Amino acid sequence: MMIRRFTPVQRLFHLSLILTFMMQTATGFGRLYIETAWGKWLAGLFGGYTGCLAVHKWVGILMLVLFLLHIVYAVVQIARGKMRGQDSLLPRLSDIGEFLRHTAWIFGLARQPRFDRWTWWEKFDYWAVFWGMVILGSTGLILFDSLVSSRVIMGWGINVALWVHRVEAILAILHVVLIHFFVAHLRRSHFPMDKAMFEGGVEVDAAKEHRPAWIERLKAGGDLEGHVISAVPTAMRAVYFVFGYAVVVIGALLVIYALINAPRVTW
Repeated sequence: MMIRRFTPVQRLFHLSLILTFMMQTATGFGRLYIETAWGKWLAGLFGGYTGCLAVHKWVGILMLVLFLLHIVYAVVQIARGKMRGQDSLLPRLSDIGEFLRHTAWIFGLARQPRFDRWTWWEKFDYWAVFWGMVILGSTGLILFDSLVSSRVIMGWGINVALWVHRVEAILAILHVVLIHFFVAHLRRSHFPMDKAMFEGGVEVDAAKEHRPAWIERLKAGGDLEGHVISAVPTAMRAVYFVFGYAVVVIGALLVIYALINAPRVTW
């Protein structure tokens, strides 16, 4: 039996974020590494340096629009009472204790915390997108047309915006590829893939093991049956698997080639 963790709208937001983020990573690296053979090849996929820049700018605008739509969606959900208590992604003081106990468990010093619907690292991932979008979005808008921006911002300010944009983008890419991909798909308990975001739900038995507090809360409130959803057809699971691992492999290759070619770039 499967129970719902994510609604279709939430999965659509996540899919949009995957596609736009990967596009920005590829076009950003294509421009940044244009001095290298790899950078020229990567930029060539988007029409060269100029095409890469155009795609990067307009996909960036699309990301900002999606970000604003998500804020509206979140506000509506809060107003409708859909994100209360443990169902909310808002940080709580108990998340700090959960983080400390989880860290102690990793080193064999404590029992594993009894996670509810959202773990501390899932909340961190969620809110990291917010501050990332604010930093990347604001600096990206400054750089969108630097000539126009120079009418109100000093030249050194535009240079600072460029470097803030680059550093935040690189940190975001490293976090997604090295940490998010590993935690979501490559941990022993979730290997070869955590399909919850793709399928929308998880097996009850798996949820009991990984999120016991959530299942107990649903049972105590009589809400478990209301969360039951149909199992995803095998063919669709195969599509999710191929798509998910294609993203993981592409992301890993982008980071690997970026690290290999880093010494060849004029920073």
